[in-house]
Amino acid sequence: MNVQFFVGLIFLFFSLNLFSQTAFENQLNSFLNNPEYKHAAVGIRFAETESGKPVFELNPDKLFIPASVLKTVTSAAALEILGPDYRFHTRIGYSGKIVNGVLQGDIIIVGGGDPALGSEYFKEHYFAPYFLVVWVRKLKTAGIKSIQGNLVLNTFLYDEEQIPRTWIWEDIGNYYGAGASALTVYDNMFRISFRSPATSGMATEIISVYPRPEGLKFENKVLSSDINSDQAYVFGSPTDGTRVIRGTIPKNRKAFTIKASNPFPETLLADEFIHLLAHEGVFISGKTIFQNVSETEFKEIWVTESPALGEIVKVLNYESVNLFAEHLVKQIAAEETGIGNYKTGLKLISEYWKNKGLDTNQLFMEDGSGLSHFNAVSPAFLSSVLNKMAGSEKNTVVFKNSLPAAGQGTLAHFTTQSFLPQTFRAKSGSMTRVRCYTGYMQANSGQNFTFTIMVNHFGGSHYKLISEMETLLLAFQQTF
Repeated sequence: MNVQFFVGLIFLFFSLNLFSQTAFENQLNSFLNNPEYKHAAVGIRFAETESGKPVFELNPDKLFIPASVLKTVTSAAALEILGPDYRFHTRIGYSGKIVNGVLQGDIIIVGGGDPALGSEYFKEHYFAPYFLVVWVRKLKTAGIKSIQGNLVLNTFLYDEEQIPRTWIWEDIGNYYGAGASALTVYDNMFRISFRSPATSGMATEIISVYPRPEGLKFENKVLSSDINSDQAYVFGSPTDGTRVIRGTIPKNRKAFTIKASNPFPETLLADEFIHLLAHEGVFISGKTIFQNVSETEFKEIWVTESPALGEIVKVLNYESVNLFAEHLVKQIAAEETGIGNYKTGLKLISEYWKNKGLDTNQLFMEDGSGLSHFNAVSPAFLSSVLNKMAGSEKNTVVFKNSLPAAGQGTLAHFTTQSFLPQTFRAKSGSMTRVRCYTGYMQANSGQNFTFTIMVNHFGGSHYKLISEMETLLLAFQQTF
């Protein structure tokens, strides 16, 4: 027998024998032997934060569907490439000339890819005062009282592919399946309110749609149900205005509201802007058109800046906002090549991590958010991203604080008594038969670790798995 191999076997036996006495090993064995996870794929990696040296691994280099933990790869790269103080710009201006208060030309809105324009997550930034009211005031201050021309929407910073091609039909009509536009607005989302009868299994009625994008038609197939939760799904193409709504909502509701994705955010923005202009007595004689306007023709009046990227990334990771992540992919491409598209953006993100020494053979990205079922990444890669960010010159604190603590954001089910904010930060990811976590943890010894736990293709309840994964993390914290 090879001596080196024999020594390795002795070391492995000795290590496992010692490790088997720990609470972590006992909990891990209990977890892996659970019949509900018998056929599941499980990958785990715990590593020292500073050195990146692994202290426990199980299938660390195998590929798993990551769901939303992929957002750590995207958001970390965006912070490093664009910088935490990076801001998106939406520009308002005109072409032609102003004669006696009459604009003989077009009003122009140039989209800068701001993912947060009018977002519910940034109300103080965009609604105090309301950004569209500011635009109207700035036009009037510039001397424009009427417009003999069109409202031009310049959305050509991004290409026409708003939705990643591998997203599934069940997702893209719902609010979390909103696509990225150079003129995204109001989270590219609208709300549909229903009235349901007192008896289950009966047809429901749509009572309101707000804000209502022009060009959308609804086919309501939603029924009332004894199930006291939202089980309704919106189906429709990102290029078509027909929306079919299927599933159920709770019975006996005067108003029950669901959220859907808006495929036409640009025209909604234009309609609301025209309405506010008219309210102030400023009328446009022409129509709304999409056109790429040259800088030589464009006379700038006002620029609306987004919050800093560091603030956007915090909301992205806390609330797991798919739309924000997809914007970052396209914006990275736009800054590099002048055109935001998924293929280029994903390639640049992968190249960034490769240049940082990570093995990108363990990373397959089909989007930036993790909503695609075609994404694949290893526990080792995710933990390595966190290790790299822990040593970042400018983004360590920003990135770590963008991950929710127990009881916050998508970690609402984790108990704050077990994990204090200063000792635990993590991103979760979930979809059907997928549950993953990656983040930072301080053990009871005071030592700091990165961790990744990925479970794919499991049976049973998500809530039960969350509880068991929390117990596993707590056992590691107590053991080390």
